[in-house]
Amino acid sequence: MATLHHNITGELTQELLAAGDAVNASKISLSNIEGTNFCTVDLYIEKKLTGKFYLMKGVKLPIGVTFIYEGVRFNNKTSEFGLYIKLTKSASETPAVDVILS
Repeated sequence: MATLHHNITGELTQELLAAGDAVNASKISLSNIEGTNFCTVDLYIEKKLTGKFYLMKGVKLPIGVTFIYEGVRFNNKTSEFGLYIKLTKSASETPAVDVILS
């Protein structure tokens, strides 16, 4: 079963949903929980042979802000696409974001 709640910390690329997880998501909530700096967020779907398709690229998420991405209509039950997030720090702090898929 796919995890719909994620705590992402660090400069990394994290798979939120794997291809074939059988999840219907229409809303993605991103909250910057790092205490002193904004972080930069890339959110995209990817199919291994086709490549990346960005939903958000280089979005600066301010401290303590929750960004809600609605109307995404992501259904990967039969899809070969996975959903990924990549965080980049803005200064010397480690980026930290909570993600809720619904």
